[in-house]
Amino acid sequence: MPTSDPFAISERVRGLGSGVFARNDQRKVAYTRGIALAGGVPLLDLSLGSTDLLPPAVAIEVMRQRLGEPASAAYCLHGATAPFREAVAAWAQRRFGVTVDPHREVLFLVGSQEGTAHLPLAVLNPGDQALLLDPFYPSHLGGLRLASAQPRFLRLDAQQGFAPNFDQLSPGDWDALKLMVLGFPHNPTATTGQQAWVDEAAERAVRHGLVFAHDNPYVDLALDGEAPALLRSPLWRQCGIEFFSFSKGWCLGGYRMAFAIGAEPLITALRQLKGVVDFNQSVALQAGAIAAMEQASDWPERLKPVYRDRRDRMASALREVGWPVDLPSMALYLWLRLPPAAQARGWTSEQFCAQLLEATGVCLTPGNGFGDGGEGYARLALVQPAEVLVDAARRMGQWLSSL
Repeated sequence: MPTSDPFAISERVRGLGSGVFARNDQRKVAYTRGIALAGGVPLLDLSLGSTDLLPPAVAIEVMRQRLGEPASAAYCLHGATAPFREAVAAWAQRRFGVTVDPHREVLFLVGSQEGTAHLPLAVLNPGDQALLLDPFYPSHLGGLRLASAQPRFLRLDAQQGFAPNFDQLSPGDWDALKLMVLGFPHNPTATTGQQAWVDEAAERAVRHGLVFAHDNPYVDLALDGEAPALLRSPLWRQCGIEFFSFSKGWCLGGYRMAFAIGAEPLITALRQLKGVVDFNQSVALQAGAIAAMEQASDWPERLKPVYRDRRDRMASALREVGWPVDLPSMALYLWLRLPPAAQARGWTSEQFCAQLLEATGVCLTPGNGFGDGGEGYARLALVQPAEVLVDAARRMGQWLSSL
């Protein structure tokens, strides 16, 4: 007779743990139910980078027109993404001045998170070592866990402007790596970063023979400085793959559309994996993305003044209530050290965010969800009008002053 539990979760999934966004979602649901039962302040969700700003009207109109066509309801395999991939190649030429083969070096993705989470399965064997920044975006570690890979971490230091210090690893450590995952502009610290950082990472990847994956969904949302890109490095075809998204610059997060550009062997490996585990989004949605790139190429630039105003006003409002803020150089987030009152109580970032939600209805993302390097921080998404954000700062400030 079998003795094992047939419904037991796999060790691989147990190793993933509970994601920070899933934990936050449970708390938000519980808070909302509590409001319905007892009344209270409505939930204000500032935990996700899911913007309140609208996508380009032309993109939505093109989708609407195409949705009525029979092909839009059909499964979409890789071959049917050719028009999208050709539009991406043209965008890469305009944006970075690089010539890209749309058939061998471009891949459609169901969101860039899907690509970064699947890549380790495509290029790593169990036990292989991979390097992540710390703090990191959760899907970066999740992909390694699913691939049974061994993560190594490169701690980012606020005192050094969150610049990666590649000398933290010895030459032998570098030789043991098979994959390195970076992302600048950086989520969660909202640091734009520098091209020199990405160039050095590419040089290390070539020198030590590892894959360099650069996650770049915020490439068009640098408020200060020019966002770096792997495609600007002359070494990108020798080592790398870069992930881009329509979620941030074109406000199409819920439509789940993104793409990767990279060395042909890496694109081929990821395409082979995707060919087994998923199809692609409807060609109607892809047509809207093409319209966004071609007919609303300035959309990200239109967003920047809005996010800059929100950043500046929210930072000022938080400082007024005694919560110190370092002004970020990338749109969409504030990366906040826990306020002095929370630090005095010895609260972890998770405890603080849970208490904050219960007391004020404002939901932030606890920094520990982005790794050990995020402990002691909270991430606030600038995804509401400035007036709403300032009111939230006052609400939080009143609670903090009562502690």
